[in-house]
Amino acid sequence: MLLLVGLGNPGPEYQYHRHNVGFMAVEAIAETHGFTPPKSKFKGAVREGLIAGQKVLMLRPLTYMNRSGPSVQAAASFYKIPLEQIVVFHDELDLEPGIVRVKAGGGNAGHNGLKSISQTIGNDYRRVRIGIGHPGEKHLVTPYVLGNFAREDLSWLEAFLHSAARDIDHLVKGDDIAYQQAVSQPN
Repeated sequence: MLLLVGLGNPGPEYQYHRHNVGFMAVEAIAETHGFTPPKSKFKGAVREGLIAGQKVLMLRPLTYMNRSGPSVQAAASFYKIPLEQIVVFHDELDLEPGIVRVKAGGGNAGHNGLKSISQTIGNDYRRVRIGIGHPGEKHLVTPYVLGNFAREDLSWLEAFLHSAARDIDHLVKGDDIAYQQAVSQPN
């Protein structure tokens, strides 16, 4: 079983924040592939489905970004999912908007959601880093990531979400390079 985790903050006030692009991505995947309706489980929202013949569990931790680790650990432990079968979708300041990079392990680059997960389950899970761009100055980072996507972002964001769902077979089959090439939507 593959565990797809989308990072974000719960609640309607955060729904369109840049920080919630991980939530948006896994929801687009679940909707496109006809996953079950969300159930409250593992301190999160869980949906199940099949992609490329493989059973997939989708999880949106509802513990807020900075405490995502225990939710991921609970789901992974219950289903005995190894780290290499966990894929975390998250926002990435250091990539241009719409650019996607997939990697296994590595640092957390100051991302508190990744930090929580790494502290809880270890660091060797896969990550889908979704570029949201950088506001230019460090003191602008918090209001930027906790702000809604700008109107000019909507064209690349919609294209990204569509291709993230359409091309997920690559990621499920372990072809991370093909997935990142298929879904990157430079703005």
